[in-house]
Amino acid sequence: QVQLVESGGGLVQPGGSLRLSCAASGSIFSINAMGWYRQAPGKQRELVATITSGSTTNYADSVKGRFTISRDNAKNTMYLQMNSLKPEDTAVYYCYAELKSTWYRTTSDGYWGQGIQVTVSS
Repeated sequence: QVQLVESGGGLVQPGGSLRLSCAASGSIFSINAMGWYRQAPGKQRELVATITSGSTTNYADSVKGRFTISRDNAKNTMYLQMNSLKPEDTAVYYCYAELKSTWYRTTSDGYWGQGIQVTVSS
């Protein structure tokens, strides 16, 4: 079974930094696209950043210039470096991955992590 586990969250003051990690484990043949989403209380889940297997990245306008997404394909791990954090960044952050669990599958399946809390407050 495939599992995505987020780590690196916590409490940070405005202007501070955090680095989130998402480690994929289990039956994995290949991972194509990965991304970070977040959901604040009372709000819909929104896209934060995505990265393809070729390391093409895209960011939400609200985080562009402050957040950096990256991945280590050899480790099946994705990262989100968050700098200049603002209170409005407070949310549960979710890791998402599209991957093939076996070599013979012709399509990819989507998987979600359990989410990790990021709180930006004084």
